[in-house]
Amino acid sequence: MSTQNLAPISELYVSYDSAQKLKLEAAELPSVDLTPRQICDLELLMNGGFNPLKGFLTEADYDGVVENMRLADGSLWPMPITLDVSKQVAENFEIGQDIALRDQEGVILATMTVTDSWAPNKSREAEKVFGADDVAHPAVNYLHNTAGEIYLGGPVVGIQQPVHYDFRGSRDTPNELRAYFRKLGWRKIVAFQTRNPLHRAHQELTFRAAKEAQANLLIHPVVGMTKPGDVDHFTRVRCYEAVLDKYPASTTTMRLLNLAMRMAGPREAVWHGLIRANHGCTHFIVGRDHAGPGSNSAGEDFYGPYDAQDMYRAHQSEIGCEMVDFKHMVWVQERAQYEAIDEIEDKDDITVLNISGTELRRRLAEGLEIPEWFSFPEVVKELRRTKPPRAKQGFTVFFTGFSGSGKSTIANALMVKLMEMGGRPVTLLDGDIVRKNLSSELGFSKEHRDLNIRRIGYVASEITKNGGIAICAPIAPYATTRRAVREDIESYGAFIEVHVATSIEECEKRDRKGLYKLARAGKIKEFTGISNPYDVPENAELVLETEGLDVDNCAHQVLLKLESLGLIAAQ
Repeated sequence: MSTQNLAPISELYVSYDSAQKLKLEAAELPSVDLTPRQICDLELLMNGGFNPLKGFLTEADYDGVVENMRLADGSLWPMPITLDVSKQVAENFEIGQDIALRDQEGVILATMTVTDSWAPNKSREAEKVFGADDVAHPAVNYLHNTAGEIYLGGPVVGIQQPVHYDFRGSRDTPNELRAYFRKLGWRKIVAFQTRNPLHRAHQELTFRAAKEAQANLLIHPVVGMTKPGDVDHFTRVRCYEAVLDKYPASTTTMRLLNLAMRMAGPREAVWHGLIRANHGCTHFIVGRDHAGPGSNSAGEDFYGPYDAQDMYRAHQSEIGCEMVDFKHMVWVQERAQYEAIDEIEDKDDITVLNISGTELRRRLAEGLEIPEWFSFPEVVKELRRTKPPRAKQGFTVFFTGFSGSGKSTIANALMVKLMEMGGRPVTLLDGDIVRKNLSSELGFSKEHRDLNIRRIGYVASEITKNGGIAICAPIAPYATTRRAVREDIESYGAFIEVHVATSIEECEKRDRKGLYKLARAGKIKEFTGISNPYDVPENAELVLETEGLDVDNCAHQVLLKLESLGLIAAQ
C-alpha cells in the first residue's frame, strides 16, 4: 500500500534563523495589510495546504484557473487565490519589487515578490468560477463590493504563521497531521468537511463513510470565513467537542481548518479534496449540495444537489483523494434509524422525518423542542446558549429614507416604546448624532457615506451581539452598503430594514432646515434625491408610508412587525 499521503510536503516557510533575519529586512519594505480572507489564504499557502501553489496566482495562472481550472503548467486547481488590493495601494508597487504581507495587527507574516499586477474581469470570474454573476452569491457579492480592483501575483516567502489564540490544540498544519497519522499507523483516512454543528444525521453519514472506505475518520471543520449568517466557529467547535465521545477514540480525530470558504459548489468540492489530500487524507466525503450558497436572485438553487459529486468524480484521479459520496440522510420513524433518501424503497409505507437548517433555526428562535432523533442534547444545549429564543436576542432596526422623511422622529418614538417595555437595553444611532460623534471628519462623497454607514453598522452589530436593541436612522442611500451592514449584523441577531417611503415632494414640504432649497440652488452638493441617487430598498421587512399617518401610528407598525417576527413578546 502506498504511503505517499504520509510523506512530508513542501512548505513556503524559511528556517527560524532566516525568518528572524528576514523579519528585520521586511520591516523596511512597503507592505500590504491583509484582510481576514487573505490571511486565511496566506496561512494555507505557507503551510502547504494549497500545494502546489507557491504564492498568490500570477495573471497566467489566474486566467487558466478561471477558464478551465488549470494552472499555467496544467496542474488541476479550481479556485483563484488572489491578492486583491485597491488601485491606490497597487500604484505604490513596481513589478519585481518585494513587499511585506502583514496581519491586521501589523505583524509581518511573509514577503512576496510582485511579478504581476492586473485589473481582472470580475464578471467573467463570477460566471466561470461561481456559475453566475449574481450578487445573491456571497462570494460574487464579495468580489464586486469588497475585493480590491487590482490583483497582485507572485511567489511568497513565509516568515511566521498567523497566531490563533483559540482551540490551539486542535490546529495542525498538513505536515503535523501527516506526522500524527504516521505515528498512529493510520494509512487510510476519510475527511469530513463541515461548517455546521454536528447532528445525528452527520454522525450516521460519517460512520457509514468510514465503514465504506474502511478508513479512520478525520472530522475537519472549517473555522475560517464561511457563509454570512452561519453559526460562529466558537459555538460550532464547542458542539463538535461535546459529541466527540460519540465516536470511537481509537479511530477518530478532529482538527480545525482555517479556510476561507467561497461556497462555490462543484469547484469548491474539488478544492476541498485537494486541500484534504495535502493534509494526508486518502478519502473525502462529498454530500448533497456540497458548499452550496443557497438560492440565487430568482429564488432557485445556484447548483444542483449532486453537481459537486459529478465534478469531483470527473477529476478524482488528479485530486489524489478518493470521494465517498453520500445522499441526503433522513430519519425513518418506523425503523428508528437514519437512511439515505434515495435508497428507501418503501417510501409510501413509512414515515420519513427531517429537519432542515431553516426549520432548526426557527425552532431555536422560538424556543421549540428539537427532537433527540435529530440532534444530540449536548449540541442543542450549546446552540441554545448562543442562540436564545428570538424574544431574548439582540436585534437591529435600520430605518432608511430621504432627508426629512421622518426616520429620526419615528426612531425616537420607537426607542421610547421599547424602553417602556423593558427587558433589553435600547440604543438610538441617529444619522445626525452619529455624524457629530463618530463621523465628524467625513464629507458626503460616496466613499464617505459608505464609511459612515459601515461605522453605524459596526456599532449596531456590537449592540446586537451583546443582546441589546440598536435603532439606526441614517439616510443610507446605497443598496450594497445596506446589504453589507445586514450581513455584519445577521451573524449576531435579526436585522429589520424599515423603508420610510416618504416622497421627495413631501420631504421638501417638511424641510424645516431649508436643505432641499439649498440643494436645488446648487449650494449643497451631493444631496440625496436631488444630485445624488437613492437605491430604493427592494426587500425591506417593512415599508412605512408616512403621509397621512402620525408618528405614533408609524412606530406602532414597527412594533407589530417586531412582534410578528418573535423579537418582542406580545403585549
